[in-house]
Amino acid sequence: MAKPERPLRADAARNRARVLQVAYDTFAAEGLAVPIDEIARRAGVGAGTVYRHFPTKEDLYRAVVEDRICRMVDEGRELLATGDPEALYAFLRRVVLQWGATDRGLADALAGVGVDIKAAMPEAEEGFIALLDDLVKLGQKAGTVRQGIVGSDIKAILNGSLAMQASHPDAAARLTDVILDGLRPR
Repeated sequence: MAKPERPLRADAARNRARVLQVAYDTFAAEGLAVPIDEIARRAGVGAGTVYRHFPTKEDLYRAVVEDRICRMVDEGRELLATGDPEALYAFLRRVVLQWGATDRGLADALAGVGVDIKAAMPEAEEGFIALLDDLVKLGQKAGTVRQGIVGSDIKAILNGSLAMQASHPDAAARLTDVILDGLRPR
């Protein structure tokens, strides 16, 4: 019988949280090319501390991506709970125009660059697609989203919209409206 893992000491838990936050901020600002040693330096810890919690860069990135997706799902669920038939559109605008404008790592995270989300964290991916399905169904039931659209379609639209946001930030709001108009019933 395997022993349960010991809980982290308070200082180790703080270091882990600090490393995750710095990695999140660094990946958001600069993308995924930043080395672990640089993340450790910015977090004010040694590289050994980072490697103790995250043995590989992929492990660190996986933790950051999982956290990022879970935050998006939580915010999407809050919108869904309002029952607003425009909740899908509000969520998509928030992801593309707010988060996508400041978080360079978000597009990579959703597209699975650097980590195979389906294989590495199936629960996070399933939760995200389930949220998108629920937002679509709410809109379809109210007549604000065309029939035939499913959550995986929305994820693909998000991937393309985030790429558009990165390459044409000055036109992002206008182009996002064009994309969202295409989701409305004819």
